Formats: sequence, structure tokens, C-alpha cells
Amino acid sequence: MRASDADREEIVARLHKAATEGRIAAEELEQRVSAALKARTYSELDATVVDLPRQVTRRPRSETRRRSAGGWAVTAVRANPALLLFAIPLVAVTFAMVLAATVLWAVVMVIVMVLGGRPRPPRGPWMYTRYRRPYGPPRRSPRSYWA
Repeated sequence: MRASDADREEIVARLHKAATEGRIAAEELEQRVSAALKARTYSELDATVVDLPRQVTRRPRSETRRRSAGGWAVTAVRANPALLLFAIPLVAVTFAMVLAATVLWAVVMVIVMVLGGRPRPPRGPWMYTRYRRPYGPPRRSPRSYWA
């Protein structure tokens, strides 16, 4: 495939960087730059930088991808598969305990609602609710009808 002008300029920039790092001498730089500018294909361009280390391109921090919690978990498990031996039982036991506590709480609440409490307030000597009189002590009623 034919190389573009942008590809040639990228290779020339890579050669200049290698020269500033001391990887190639000044005369060798001139030869390689002229060969890169005359190159028509990618194979001719690659021949000028074949003995130089590859250039690592890094993304700026703003473009880096943020990992979600699920992505972090998958990466951690792939790195340490033994985590599954501990994580799955731990999650299962925790879920079972929360479920048991919820069911127990619901049962206790139903029992309290159905059986708990008194149907009427406690009565004492100070309350006169039997005769339904608005005030005063209760009247003594005869023990029998004929008395």
C-alpha cells in the first residue's frame, strides 16, 4: 500500500525524536530522513525505523475510560480465580441472613398485630364503666329480682 504524506511526516518526527535521545547519529538521521521522504510504500517507510523502539502512544487522562464496579470485579476475578471460592459463599450466606431476618421480623409483626394488645383498657377501682353513668359511684343493685 502507498504511504501518505502524514505517514511520512510521522516517521520523520519519530526519527528526529530518536536522534534527540541519542539512538542515531546526525549523518544517519539525514540519510534516514531522505529515505523516508522518498518512500512510496509502507514497507519502505518501515525499513527506515525497523531498528528503533516502537513509539508508545498514551491517552490523555480526560479520555481514559473509567471502570465500573462490575468491570473491576470481573478484572479482579480474572486475575485471581480463587476469589470465587470465597466470594460466592460469602454473598450467599449474607443474602440468606438478610432474608431470614426479614421473614422473622414480618412474622413477629403479624403476631403482635393479631395477638398483641388488649381489646379494652385495663379497669381499676377508679373507673366506673360498668353502669355507664356519667359520674359518681355505681349504684348498688339488688342481688336478686325479688329482693
